[in-house]
Amino acid sequence: MSDESATKPDEPTTEASVPRSFLKALGPGLITGASDDDPSGIGTYSQAGAQLGYGIGWTMLLTFPLMAAIQEISGRVGSVTGRGIAGNVCRHYSAPLLHLIVSLLFIANTINIAADLGAMADATKLLIGGPGIVYVVLFGVLSVGAQIFFDYRRYVSVLKWLTLCLFSYVAALAVVKVDWSAALMGILVPRFTWSGDYLTTVVAIFGTTISPYLFFWQASQEAEDERIDPDKSPLIEKPLGAAMEFWRIRADTVVGMAFSNLIALSIIITAAATLNATGKTDIETSAQAAEALRPIAGAFAEWIFALGIVGTGLLAVPVLAGSTAYAVGEGQRWLVGLDRKPREAVAFYSVLALSAAIGIALNFTSINPISALYWSAVINGVLAVPVMILLMVMSRRKDVMGDFVIKGPLYWLGWLSTAAMLISVVAMGVGVFL
Repeated sequence: MSDESATKPDEPTTEASVPRSFLKALGPGLITGASDDDPSGIGTYSQAGAQLGYGIGWTMLLTFPLMAAIQEISGRVGSVTGRGIAGNVCRHYSAPLLHLIVSLLFIANTINIAADLGAMADATKLLIGGPGIVYVVLFGVLSVGAQIFFDYRRYVSVLKWLTLCLFSYVAALAVVKVDWSAALMGILVPRFTWSGDYLTTVVAIFGTTISPYLFFWQASQEAEDERIDPDKSPLIEKPLGAAMEFWRIRADTVVGMAFSNLIALSIIITAAATLNATGKTDIETSAQAAEALRPIAGAFAEWIFALGIVGTGLLAVPVLAGSTAYAVGEGQRWLVGLDRKPREAVAFYSVLALSAAIGIALNFTSINPISALYWSAVINGVLAVPVMILLMVMSRRKDVMGDFVIKGPLYWLGWLSTAAMLISVVAMGVGVFL
């Protein structure tokens, strides 16, 4: 066999390996971005589009660089230190501050889990009927069981594939009539209304887009990936290859956040083009948005929305429960990690299961977790402010980050993101009381 013929079979493999290698490099950032569009987020974006129309689209353009910056900083903290956010807080800050942050995160995440499971159950009931509470239990057990009993690498692979379900919302745009000139105007030209409802909606959008659990998850996953890879170590210990690692984190994060905002914008535009355009502005949940689409955009759009709610819920609930377990476990210096066997990290998995169990239980109480979809986003928006301030201060400390303290444009963009969240929360408070 000639040399020429011997090299030919390798050529297609080499070409095909480029996109495959890029997809393989995507991990914490992509999953974080996709889980950002959880049923809570879908409910918030649907409600915003139904109530405010195309004019609220500008929030997606604004939040993209802000969320990308703060998530990249979170990823760098995990990669440099080999620990998540709570693991660093417990080593460099006071115990009361750690307990306050972790407790608030536990509460916010658990409410979010309850709301997400309720929305998933409602969507399933909408499609096939049956008792919604049974679906709540099934989805909750499935989500937690996969984290506890799946092999870590296989589990992450499943999460990556689940991100594809979110493209259903882009497909929904193909079956609705969109006034694209008005939609583009809403994206490019910010419009403000000084009212409590409007400002609360903006905070809800910010809160579901820039959420604290995403910071904790991405930092912990970067640290986890380093721990299970024998060729990797925290960059503060082995700085060789840091530039390449930071490039990977940035590419992963930008792709994940762009994906997240594309889906969110698709939901807002779909709701604006169908519900707001026909005067139906009283949508309170993502499942209601799916149901309301039937007479306006047809059964296909309803099914796309409902199936997307279930798919993204299966992606988001494990991330919510997992970020809670990482935060509590790292704060207590327990053995943590989804790659560990349950018997090796009993406390870590117990917190994960407890958070999900309380979320399931809330659906059995008089508290309506479905109506909590919107308010869980508001809670996240308020909680994000102190967490972001803490993260930005931490990222500048040499005793935490060594020679890899965050600086330059990324540092200032992180503070801009923090300031934008603070301003929106303060404006909401002022607007509510005026």
